[in-house]
Amino acid sequence: MSRQLRLSGSHAARSAEPSRRTDETLRGDGRPSPRLRNLMPTGAAPPPHTEAELARLLATVRQGLRHGTTVTIGHSRDADSADAADAFAAAWREYGHVTAVVDWPEDAASWLRQARRLTAGAPDGWVIAASAEGFAQLSRRLVYSTDWTARRTFAFGSLADPRCVALAGVGVLDGLRGATSDGKGWVVRGEVVLGAD
Repeated sequence: MSRQLRLSGSHAARSAEPSRRTDETLRGDGRPSPRLRNLMPTGAAPPPHTEAELARLLATVRQGLRHGTTVTIGHSRDADSADAADAFAAAWREYGHVTAVVDWPEDAASWLRQARRLTAGAPDGWVIAASAEGFAQLSRRLVYSTDWTARRTFAFGSLADPRCVALAGVGVLDGLRGATSDGKGWVVRGEVVLGAD
């Protein structure tokens, strides 16, 4: 049975402020990771990116960031994800600034170090080239410990995967956008919606 307390207007206002500050201090405090303990990795690496995918992703990031020009790029450690990240970085430098390129393992104790590196310097947005399983785990850490938001994050087609959305958890990846290998758009709105502009 739950109990409710009624607070006067002034007391409620005073109570809300400490609660907000407490929430802020809990972010990034080094608590155990919200990792998925029973995940059985498939070990499948993403396929190589395509030129159509890269071109669409560049256009999506430009449109999505509007006046923003700084991005941090993150990628899994497999060769195809690293190549996709390098290709995006080279192309983006013609348009804006890459604040950092961060990689992460598919399995880790917490992914806290990588999450902090991804969000350091407050970039305008993030670009991700990764396997679904590894990024799902990292995204949970990002939400739990940083000010990262999926709404300013863009990805290659490997993350247009219903498994990634399910593993990350309800609402974690809502707003994530990207490009498919054939140059079409996609977005997460509770689920992966293909063909989004």
